[in-house]
Amino acid sequence: MAGAKQLGVTAADQLAAKLLETLARERVIPRFVDSYVVENSRHALQVHAALYRDLLALLQREALLAACVCALGIVSVEKLPAARGKQRVVPRKGAATFRRRFLAALAEQHRWTAGDALEFQSDLQMYEDLLARNASPQRARKAFEAANHPFVDRCAFLLDSSFMAEARVAASRTLRIVEEIAAAAANQLLDSPGRGSP
Repeated sequence: MAGAKQLGVTAADQLAAKLLETLARERVIPRFVDSYVVENSRHALQVHAALYRDLLALLQREALLAACVCALGIVSVEKLPAARGKQRVVPRKGAATFRRRFLAALAEQHRWTAGDALEFQSDLQMYEDLLARNASPQRARKAFEAANHPFVDRCAFLLDSSFMAEARVAASRTLRIVEEIAAAAANQLLDSPGRGSP
């Protein structure tokens, strides 16, 4: 039993570290902002270095929230066959423990205070609630369409509220990249030997 708990702790720590490392290494948010500035001639967003750094930090937090929602969604549920060839989704055993350890690992790696950690958890819960409320059959989005996702709306508002439509489309493209990174990290965790569940 102690080995199973230790495995969950290790897996949660690894997932948190992998998400943080990949988002930083791939420079998702700086590329998002830089490409938005060039595509829309919004160079004023980069004029003040301190404001630009603050904007990147806020957007990086939003990207981490979106990545966490995606990754936790993958590792927390199992798809099982049901009647008539359909699948049913059930929570994985130990998912709540994995989630707690994952959020604790994020707080440790970021050196958040208790207040910062609680604020992040509150925002994560808000993301999950909004996505659950807006859950509908998925259809392929066109390149010029914005996703119906809290990341898109929050990033567009933070980035450029006066050009909201353009900012939402750019944020949607970035959301796709963030979700691909999160899905790859979560699936790598699930596919590693001895890790059938978190």
